[in-house]
Amino acid sequence: MIDFALPPEIEDLKERTARFVHDTVIPQENDPRQTAHGLTDDFKKELIADARKAGLLSPHVGKEWGGLGLDMRGMAVVFEEAGYSLLGPQALNCAAPDEGNMHLLEVVATEAQKEKWLKPLTAGEIRSCFSMTEPHPGAGSDPNMLATEARPDGDGWVISGHKWFITGAEGASANIIMARTADRIEHGKGATMFLVDNNRPEIEIVRTQDTIDQSFPGGHCELRFHDLRVGPDDVLGEVGEGYRYAQVRLAPARLTHCMRWLGAARRAHDIAVSYALRREAFGKTLGEHEGVGFMLADNEMDMYVSRQTIWHTAWLLDQGDEARQESSMSKVICAEAIFRVVDRSMQILGGLGVTSDTLVERIFREVRPFRIYDGPSEVHRWAVSKRLMSVARKRQHVA
Repeated sequence: MIDFALPPEIEDLKERTARFVHDTVIPQENDPRQTAHGLTDDFKKELIADARKAGLLSPHVGKEWGGLGLDMRGMAVVFEEAGYSLLGPQALNCAAPDEGNMHLLEVVATEAQKEKWLKPLTAGEIRSCFSMTEPHPGAGSDPNMLATEARPDGDGWVISGHKWFITGAEGASANIIMARTADRIEHGKGATMFLVDNNRPEIEIVRTQDTIDQSFPGGHCELRFHDLRVGPDDVLGEVGEGYRYAQVRLAPARLTHCMRWLGAARRAHDIAVSYALRREAFGKTLGEHEGVGFMLADNEMDMYVSRQTIWHTAWLLDQGDEARQESSMSKVICAEAIFRVVDRSMQILGGLGVTSDTLVERIFREVRPFRIYDGPSEVHRWAVSKRLMSVARKRQHVA
């Protein structure tokens, strides 16, 4: 039996986070320093200073590196509260891609790399990016198509390649680069991660891509690596084990996305409930019409299922289970349920919902890409079905 009861200290942290978001973060949501490619770095640093003062900075990182040292279950409730404002995860320094990168560094990096990169990341002094996705014909949903290569050169490597949709690359100090270090990728081997200074002149930011979402500082960028020479100290983990480390990052990162966006969906739902309570049509409030009332009820059920799914998968991860299957299922369940919640909320608001007079229109644009980010729903379904068929074959063989 899984105990979902929150320890008193986590309940207190949850409540403090909710108050901080309501009293300090939400009043800043109309700050003009929010661009088409994310909030500016000076605005982000001001938010981080607020969270630091409130004792809420970097809840996911170990205390020895300056964080609060929460496990996945603690993160589940705190991240949801942070996500109630689109600025909340930025303030707490627990937004993607930095949150996932910090987790990866904490697990894989050397002590020297942690001192150089993890400590300032945890303090919110710098940002980072993760360079894995490539345009056609490189790696997207299929990581075995990785085209960026690192050629041996003395005691180091020379990296050449083309990446795109690299979140936060503009203005990032650290760049985790996935490159092929073998002739081919086989059985998950042959790719290596490199942790490098993103300000190297050999790293070209070709452009910042225009996307439907606008909540990530630095936007989403297209990059080229022009014979970037790296040394042995720039290798993150072991040579050839990049995809294994990618799972270290991606399985929890999928779940933390679910946590944050669940908070945003709850915000959209609350706005819709408030509107349905006061807006009248055909002689009664909207909420009294079954068509609207049932949509609100469906929202409640989608959020309930999402929250239970997150908590269960978080519990598995806390037990040391890789939970790859559960991570994939959680990502699909939550991404699609969260989108439905926000979509219904917009529908309830009617014409108001498609304007910037409420935050729902913005939340809609932010959560829609989540069905694609960190693996499209279809890829996760394929992975789940592949495992299902494999287990079924084994059972038939035994029978």
